Amino acid sequence: MKKILYKFILPAMLLGAVSCESFLDEENVSGLTAAGYYKTTEGIESLVNSLYTPMRFWYGKENGIALTETGTDIFTRGNGMENPPVALYNSDLSGANAPINFYWTRFYAALNSCNAAIARIPEANLPEAQKTIRMGEARFLRAFYLWHIVETWGGVHFTTEEQIGVSTTANRTPVEAFYQQIFEDLEFAANNLPTSSSQYGRVTKPAAEAFMARMHLYRGNYAEASALARKVINEYNFKLVPRYADLWSITNVKNSEVVWNVNFTADLILNREFDGLTNSSSDDILLRDGGNNSHLFFLMTYDQLPGMKRDIRYGRPFARFMPTAHLLDLFDETKDARWDATFETVWYANNPGTYTVTDTNGNPREVTFAAGDTAIYATKYVVPNSVKNSKPYTIIDRSRTYNVNANDAPAVRDRYMSLKKFLDPSRATISQQQGQRDAFVIRLAEMYLIVAEAEMMLSNTGEAVEYMNAVRRRAALPGKEAEMEITADQLSIDFILDERAREFAGEQQRWFDLKRTDKLIERVKAFNPDAAPNIQPFHRVRPIPQAQLDAVSNPGEFTQNEGYN
Repeated sequence: MKKILYKFILPAMLLGAVSCESFLDEENVSGLTAAGYYKTTEGIESLVNSLYTPMRFWYGKENGIALTETGTDIFTRGNGMENPPVALYNSDLSGANAPINFYWTRFYAALNSCNAAIARIPEANLPEAQKTIRMGEARFLRAFYLWHIVETWGGVHFTTEEQIGVSTTANRTPVEAFYQQIFEDLEFAANNLPTSSSQYGRVTKPAAEAFMARMHLYRGNYAEASALARKVINEYNFKLVPRYADLWSITNVKNSEVVWNVNFTADLILNREFDGLTNSSSDDILLRDGGNNSHLFFLMTYDQLPGMKRDIRYGRPFARFMPTAHLLDLFDETKDARWDATFETVWYANNPGTYTVTDTNGNPREVTFAAGDTAIYATKYVVPNSVKNSKPYTIIDRSRTYNVNANDAPAVRDRYMSLKKFLDPSRATISQQQGQRDAFVIRLAEMYLIVAEAEMMLSNTGEAVEYMNAVRRRAALPGKEAEMEITADQLSIDFILDERAREFAGEQQRWFDLKRTDKLIERVKAFNPDAAPNIQPFHRVRPIPQAQLDAVSNPGEFTQNEGYN
């Protein structure tokens, strides 16, 4: 899948292209005759393969992460963030927001390509069994894109028909209608896809069942969610990776816990993508960076401190996103191994020498580092100034990063605990932005936590605790497994959200989790001082791009989401 994703992206993205005038306005600039080409084996295979590619514009990309992780209880903006409104919910979060417009057009283009594939597969030159499998993939991916659309913008434009030519009339469709189609598509996919594929990254039966379990959880169908999640746990060959840290080893991205992923490649040529939706001054078709860039965004600017310079081991620090103090406080590092697997707490000197620094009293002093000495130490606790001044290395403590007297509001945005789980030491150069790490979309641990949440909501707390403790035992430091277990009286929706934060921080689920549990407003106000003053109930959906509203011919019916300009 990694190689054919690049090879066949052009035809399908042009088929599903969305102009800047309207998300319903299509233009076939390739000169290909779709009716003929997509009946051929090569044509229909290229179309289905291309349906996977839009996910690579979302997972592992800065603005996809910003829209799913910042503006929550666990992440806020770093000093390098390029789209602060989505983290702050301020008045600049409007229909003019460029990244939101970007994803609106990409998701609708993806939806249109899925609709085209579903309509064309029956007439294609494929064996019937192969047609059924490709139809299952296309319908899974349509459900996947419909979910992103409806959870991001609410009850907006809905269609299952391929759009060819120009149509500027948009509809408002209830959320429930979106989910009805999502479940229909996922049922078909689960009933017709194989249990595995020789092409890593293709959708399979267990992936469809796992995603359907997630969808049932979103809709409050707890018995169905629990049953499907248990099936994925028990009836296939998935297993929790024994050590949480091993999930993030760049040499172990293909592991027993991955139910479904978005795959990337180390080949920088194949890791580039044609995007027929992006205009440039010289060409309407732009080669976009197709790599996983998540390794860039959660890192503080360690390279500006004594004893350190930028290197591949510690990453290229874009400082886009920083953890809230609340996220750090969720971990008990004395028994939870996820703390050390998730955060960088010590940087060892890679730039030896003698430096003049200033202590907390404003007095200069000299410090010397040999290679491998501790150069930076980060902690979530407050360290006395006397201790800071007694150490040669820089101490980034709670009082340096957060204002402990003002609800832990960020005091600085370039010195903080870095999230390290997405680091990619396989990059060839220090400056390389493209990463090869696959993005985990569904992990087996999520299935355990779905069962735990669903059974708790069904008042089966004993079973809920059993599945919760399976995840927590795996997360324990050696010998601390029993201490990590919880009892029924500790279980609540807030505890489950806390556990999901510890397990999935940065994995592009958090905003959706808070929204679906009706906890977004409450927890942002409680734990994110940046966003707390601004967030309102209408922020449970994003603004519709103004360019799209300006283009429709029925503006009285297709209006902006409530609360936005």
